[in-house]
Amino acid sequence: MAHIFHDLDYTVSLFIVQDRQVLLVHHRKLGRWLPVGGHIEIGEDPEEAAVREAKEESGYDIELVGARPPRDFPGTKILTAPSYLDVHDISEHHRHVGLIYFARVAGGELQLAEAEHHAIRWFTPEDLADPEFEVPEAIQFYAGEALKAIS
Repeated sequence: MAHIFHDLDYTVSLFIVQDRQVLLVHHRKLGRWLPVGGHIEIGEDPEEAAVREAKEESGYDIELVGARPPRDFPGTKILTAPSYLDVHDISEHHRHVGLIYFARVAGGELQLAEAEHHAIRWFTPEDLADPEFEVPEAIQFYAGEALKAIS
């Protein structure tokens, strides 16, 4: 997808939890273990982007976990709140505003998006800290929080 803005894009990251493990993908372009996720496309709200990215990158249908008002309001679409927000560097001149969601598997079958990722696997808390996988510190933190939130 082309960048919406020159120096800043809005993205979703999904820490999908099942059986006390979190799903990560090994990103082809960036060469590291990351959560499922990607850019929020034009015309999409963050929740729609999260559901789409989960399906495209993992094969799973998901249920987002987060705060949500208990009722609807006229003319307003209520969205699940992300668990965290951050701004992170992609390059010297480009950053992402990341909406960090926690989610459960609601259906579908695990499948690798080969065009985008080298591998996809479930990580235990021990795997996240294992130097062999070189999971970035921020990813370890968010994954740990997701595991605590969804037990």
